[in-house]
Amino acid sequence: MTNWSVLETKIKQYLCPPGNGVFTVNTAQERKASLHTHLYGSSENVVESWQAQITKLADDTRPVVLGVCSDTGGGILRGANWGPLFLRQTLLNGNYDVDYFDVGDIRVNPHLLHDKYLNDATITNCRKAFYQDPQSPLPVSPLSITEDFCDEFHKTFPEKRLFAIGGDHSVSYPLVRSYLRAKKDQGKKVALIHFDAHTDLLVERLGIDICFGSWVTHILDDLPSRDMAFQFGIRSSGRDRGHWEETFGVNQFWTHEINERGAQSIADETIGKLKANGIEELYVSFDIDALDAHFAAATGTPEPDGLNPDQALLIISELRKHFKITGADMVEIAPFLKTNDDDGNDQQKTLAAGSQISELLINALTD
Repeated sequence: MTNWSVLETKIKQYLCPPGNGVFTVNTAQERKASLHTHLYGSSENVVESWQAQITKLADDTRPVVLGVCSDTGGGILRGANWGPLFLRQTLLNGNYDVDYFDVGDIRVNPHLLHDKYLNDATITNCRKAFYQDPQSPLPVSPLSITEDFCDEFHKTFPEKRLFAIGGDHSVSYPLVRSYLRAKKDQGKKVALIHFDAHTDLLVERLGIDICFGSWVTHILDDLPSRDMAFQFGIRSSGRDRGHWEETFGVNQFWTHEINERGAQSIADETIGKLKANGIEELYVSFDIDALDAHFAAATGTPEPDGLNPDQALLIISELRKHFKITGADMVEIAPFLKTNDDDGNDQQKTLAAGSQISELLINALTD
């Protein structure tokens, strides 16, 4: 089989139509139907319409959007599994200038996280449920499926660029890890640009090594060097900046520093460090809680005293002028959560901010 034939088969095994990644019977059915009508002209025969669209992927040159509707790696307030459906609909129905190929959603078993945490009997049962074959060699957990899909995607289409919508931040572990391996194989020197209120540099949380609070730790050694991880908007941490930079070798810019120095100064310093290390391309991972809770309260761990959208947009825009952004994700939008008491518009404001930044990232992938 050709690489494309292998990938096309895995798409049909691993993915489902956009918006269907959350396994529910009735919840948000009208919203899903609206998305499908926008994408395919009808909410009937969606699987057939989606599969017909998939056959055109090889010849399409637009950025590719993937939904990863998993919040099993979260653990404070959940609900980020709805992010891909709601963000897509906002991008399509709002006044956003985006053009992309929507490959669909990872099929998510909401009880699972990664295959390495499962015993053989559970894997066998889940393979029977997912693939109707208990002896299948395929993974069954969302992070494991995402990593295998992305490995095949990058191998088949090394020039295509992927924008993923999560999901909690644990989904960035397979997305970034696969991206970094692919770029290493291509001989490209790349860096991670990470926006977040939190460092995500735990070694483990409650005995689990891959989750929303630890994923960065476990991709650092896939970078050209650990100091090619740059974190922006940090402010909620039990340790100071010096601890994290000295322990893990990363670069951090806490929100108070960005406010004091100005976003342009921070961008300029980052650009200088990236150029000094010969970086060619960037992956941008954006946790919506990097923004102040006033702008992004519909998320599992909203934090005050954060970035405003203009600061984030400026930093990304400045980086885009000097480097190719060839991979990105937007995570932790949890539209059903109401965590702010100021005006009751948590969902709309969070989706608007997330859409504005996603618009910039998707368009950057076309450069």
